[in-house]
Amino acid sequence: MNQLDILIPFALPPAELARDLLRQSQAPALAMLLGRGKAAPRQAHDPFSRALPHEHWLARRFGLPPAPQDSSPAAASALMQRLGHPPAAGHWFVLHPAHIHVARDHLVLTDIGQLQLEEDESRRLFAAALPLFAEIGHELVYGDARTWFIRADAWAGLRTSTPSAASGRNVDIWMPEGPGELAWRKLQNEVQMQWFAESLNEQREMRGQKAINSIWIWGGADAGVRADDAYAQHFGLRGWLRAFGEEGADGGAAQVAQGSGYRLLVLDALAEAALAEEWGLWLQHLEHLDRDWLAPLLVSLKAGSLESLNLILTGADRSQEVAVTRGALRRFWRKASLSGLAA
Repeated sequence: MNQLDILIPFALPPAELARDLLRQSQAPALAMLLGRGKAAPRQAHDPFSRALPHEHWLARRFGLPPAPQDSSPAAASALMQRLGHPPAAGHWFVLHPAHIHVARDHLVLTDIGQLQLEEDESRRLFAAALPLFAEIGHELVYGDARTWFIRADAWAGLRTSTPSAASGRNVDIWMPEGPGELAWRKLQNEVQMQWFAESLNEQREMRGQKAINSIWIWGGADAGVRADDAYAQHFGLRGWLRAFGEEGADGGAAQVAQGSGYRLLVLDALAEAALAEEWGLWLQHLEHLDRDWLAPLLVSLKAGSLESLNLILTGADRSQEVAVTRGALRRFWRKASLSGLAA
């Protein structure tokens, strides 16, 4: 079988904006796939889940243990393996250098993907923070510029949130809870104070970039927790989106083969605009995604080089799957429509 799953995070806009946005959308290939395909019942998700619907989907797809709604998926061990640091023992968490800013009456986490943190900057911040971790007996491992890891065996069971789930929101709601909660907050505060004096943040602000003034923790997992081979080989950042190998020309897509004739394509071009609630930009990216990816795939489906595809469309609190076969495209009486993206 020549099949393709296409995961498009943030393809389902907020219900209160959906109809207005879709009236302005120019995405004929997506409209054709939605109009002719067979939609499964839409799935509702807890809007206060500590991981977004596409993150839960990816965790299931690649064999991670089921994550409860009140914690992020156990991704740390698999991600460490991907970045060349497979843990031999202990309980590990993912750490991200982050920017938290002050809103009117609360603190807000900025989308990690917008920080443009360079390797040399990350190394400097890592070196400055390392003694604070060593002082309290926690191993700190450098993965890449945006991804570090902390070993904290006593914190197993700490309920954490993915950065995408918390981005743009009051961080108080999404802070870790459970074993190690107070110890984490103390460590986070000490790192924030240490980095406050770092000259590189002044340099970043002079360039119009956001200061790196905090760290974010999520994805706790025992060293023995492994995803399947494809996950371990291809899981990467950004967040859970830019996960599968080579990026497209627009930096927004990637593909990985899964067995004979089975593939997964993750198209993340809508993520940054949706997390920033920049819906005009979201419309632009939807049009580019439609032209550069979905239109050629529709041609392949019509020509028979692709037998079927399955769209997995997600939003902040819901998901929708639509199966499209070559035969389904012959249903000329079914109109092409984007209405399936509206709640």
